[in-house]
Order: sequence, then C-alpha cells, then structure tokens
Amino acid sequence: MDLVPFVGEPLALDLVNTRPLTASGRTDLLAADGGMVHWLALERGRLPDLALAGIGAAGTDDLAPVLAVRSHVASAIAHVMDGQAVSAADIEGLNAAMRAAPVVRRLDWTDPPRLVSERTAEPVVQLAGFLAEDAAALLAGADARLIRKCEAEDCVMLFVGSNARRRWCSAVRCGNRVRVSRYYRRSKTP
Repeated sequence: MDLVPFVGEPLALDLVNTRPLTASGRTDLLAADGGMVHWLALERGRLPDLALAGIGAAGTDDLAPVLAVRSHVASAIAHVMDGQAVSAADIEGLNAAMRAAPVVRRLDWTDPPRLVSERTAEPVVQLAGFLAEDAAALLAGADARLIRKCEAEDCVMLFVGSNARRRWCSAVRCGNRVRVSRYYRRSKTP
C-alpha cells in the first residue's frame, strides 16, 4: 500500500485518511517522522495562513490536539456511514477544539481595507480548531450522506462519492490495481 497521504477530498476526510491500512495494520502518517510537516505541505493552499512553523517538528505530543480531532472525526463519520447518530462525545470533542481556537475578526486598513478573520491560540491548536470546523461543516452538510469507503479490499480511504459510479478512492491508487487483479484472475481460470 502506498504510504503517501491521500489528499484532495474535504480536509476532514484527508485528515482521517492519514491512517491507511498496511500489511502490518493501520499506520499513522501524521505521527511518523516529519509526517505532519509533509501532510501540511500537501494541503498548502487549503489551510488558512496559520503560523505553522514548527508544527510536527517536536513529535506527536505537540500534535495531540490535531490527533484528537482526527479521532473524533473518524468516529463521527463511521456513525454517519452506519446510519447512526454521532456520539455526544465526538460532537463535544469537535466543539471543544473549535472553542480552544476562537475566530476573532479585525479590520485591516491596508489597500484595500478588509475584514480579516483569524484564530487565536498556539498554531497546533489553531490548526485543530480549523480542522474541527471543516469536519463540522462536512458532517452538517449534504455531503455527509455521500461519504464512502473505497471498495478495494485492502483500502480504508474515505471519499465523497458525488458520482454514483465512483467505487475507489482513486482510479490510480486502487482502481487500476483492482482491475488488473480481476483480469489476472480471469485469465488464469482454466
């Protein structure tokens, strides 16, 4: 299995997808050496301009707020996919992450003047708050009912299946591999 993070879905799903299935079980791509820095680089442009310098460089203890959000998002999505209510603990976990990094608005009198929204907290707490807010928007929106798990047997990646024909997280990542495997089985059948 490819250990490059699967990105391009809503950020909340990209966050959950940082725990792929490998031959030895689930692997945490964020907790791996330099994993958070790599993921943040892949997501650049989709995250707000946070003071991200140093996030992930000091080890997994620093990442606790983001890992907690990931855990709550994964649990909440599993409940939604099973047609169950999201647990109060997961809702409170996401709400707590958003409260820990409140959004403050200020007037920036540059040319042109603009109203700026920023989070207040240390960078990793800001990131956790932003990711929790993205997850809350996904869970409360219409796309929540479209979340699917990749149909490849050895894949656990999630995606928004806005196209009813989409079956794999990625045609390149899993689709081709599944099709080649099926072809091989058919061609070897006596």
